[in-house]
Amino acid sequence: MFKILTIKDEVGVSPTKFNLELNEGVKESLQEQIEGKMHPDIGVFLSVTEITSVGDGKIIPEDGAVYYPVQFKILAYRPEINEIVIGEVVDITEFGAFTRVGPLDALIHVSQIMDDKIAYDAKNAVFTGKKTGYKLKEGDLVKARVVGVSLGKGRSKISLTMRQPLLGALDWLDKDKKKK
Repeated sequence: MFKILTIKDEVGVSPTKFNLELNEGVKESLQEQIEGKMHPDIGVFLSVTEITSVGDGKIIPEDGAVYYPVQFKILAYRPEINEIVIGEVVDITEFGAFTRVGPLDALIHVSQIMDDKIAYDAKNAVFTGKKTGYKLKEGDLVKARVVGVSLGKGRSKISLTMRQPLLGALDWLDKDKKKK
């Protein structure tokens, strides 16, 4: 889920940014230090959107930066259990489909792709349902439910399922809708 959060922290502004207006220097420093980083409880920091307040800076001996207490707003993404997401399949392996959901990659294990026996074609990197004939390949857009989230600084794991009603590749859902 995408969220805009208000955070209080301290940021070091390097001497190369002293020529900028204070809020601009603080914002650029925050962008360099936290955008694209993962926090296990918050998720991925995507963008510093606004600086709401900057306190008095302090100088630490033998360090050229000035450290400011700052309050700012940030756009963050963290998938939530049971959330329905739309993602793009970015890689197919024999054990499942890696799917890009927002800024993160998640796995739809082969057992969670569909309620059908599945054939894996390694040469073409495609899963095919034996009864339905539905195919899942790289580039497909899918609607899935988040069933597991473990975010960490080193490695993150997000598990998805499409084995529930109204979930699956978007082209499958369109075909199902036309049948009814």
